[in-house]
Formats: sequence, C-alpha cells, structure tokens
Amino acid sequence: MSPMVATRTVRLSIVVPMLNEAAAIERTLGALAPLRARGVEVIVADGGSTDRSAALAAPLADAVIAAPRGRALQMNTGAAASHGAVILFLHADTALPNEADALIIEAMELRRAAWGRFDVTIEGRSPMLQVIAALMNQRSRLTGIATGDQAMFVERAAFFGLGGFPEQPLMEDIELSRRLKTCSAPICLTQRVTTSGRRWDTQGVWRTIFLMWTLRLRYWLGASADTLAKAYRQ
Repeated sequence: MSPMVATRTVRLSIVVPMLNEAAAIERTLGALAPLRARGVEVIVADGGSTDRSAALAAPLADAVIAAPRGRALQMNTGAAASHGAVILFLHADTALPNEADALIIEAMELRRAAWGRFDVTIEGRSPMLQVIAALMNQRSRLTGIATGDQAMFVERAAFFGLGGFPEQPLMEDIELSRRLKTCSAPICLTQRVTTSGRRWDTQGVWRTIFLMWTLRLRYWLGASADTLAKAYRQ
C-alpha cells in the first residue's frame, strides 16, 4: 500500500468530466461551492462541448480544461492538472454529500486505504431506481468493484502509480477498481451521492438493466471494451 498523508495536510481535488452538460453543470458545480470554500479544488475536464457548458462551468470551478473526448481520457487529463493528494471523480449529473471532503479524509486515514467510493441513490421517476441503487451498493461491497456513479476517490500516488484510468471507451471504472484492489480494499462510505436517473427514465428501467448487466457480463467473460462500446451505442 502506498504511504498515506497526514490528516490536516490532505487536500482534495474533484475532477468532473463534461460533454454538453449545459442543463446540469451549474447545479453540480454550484453544490460544490462550500467544499471549494474549505480548500477543495474543482477541475472540469471538457471533452469538446458544443453548447454553453464551458462558459457556465468557468466561474464555478478552479479550472476548466480542454481534454480529448472520452470519459477515461478526460478524467486522466483532469487528474494530471489537479494538485490534491486525494482525487475524486464526479460525474456531471451527480451530487456529493455536503461533508464529502471530511468524510473522505477521515476514512482514508482511519482505514489506511488507498481508495474508496460512496453509496449511491438514483433520482428519477421510477420507484425501481431505489431498488437498483441498493443492489448496486450491495454488489460493490461484495465484489470490491466501484462504478463511476459512486464518486470514486483515490490517493494520488496510487492513481498515477497504476497509470490512471485505462484509456478504453467503456468499463474504465471497473478496470481501475480491479487494479486498485491490489493496493487495498475500497472504503465503502454509507453516505450517499445522488445521481441522475435520466438514462433509466429515457431508455426504460428494464431495458437499461438488461443492457448494463449484459455488457458487464460480457466484459467479465473477456469481451473488449471497444466491442462493448459499439454495442452500447447501438
């Protein structure tokens, strides 16, 4: 396990990958204002938005940087531009608990772990979304695998020591989790992040469940991320 930093010297950076998120980015970044006031750094990695996302994000972040399109590439670019000893990766449609910075720092020091994630709740129309979130959280505890929706956070040295997110178009969070498990078991914080259920609402709950579980199963069986990304787009 990589060495940890002292409690009061840890600084947290939040990296937000973004692509055409004008409808959500102000809400997401605005909610981070109290954390920024406590010294948390917020970096937005824009993958070439063609709407007003970058202009809306600029006054609400420490930096908005251009990055190659693709979530893994954007998160790696944002991490490279950050300065924190711990880096949290936050989707543009996800909200953190108000005390997220203190929860992360305290847990990483207490448990001597290199990485972790939050429990998640999914905000949307279907009551099934709460069941889905509960299953996601339980599966993560059992497998030690986190998803991007759960706001993964990782010690800087461990992240860069493992090469960051693998530069693949899908399942980059699962692959990084696998690698991070060689450093330590994850911290599974019971406090919840809230993520948008827009994908589930738009595509249908059962259809999305079937798609995501099928893709995940195929990945575990050895299908390439490129192949799965084509299936996901179709």
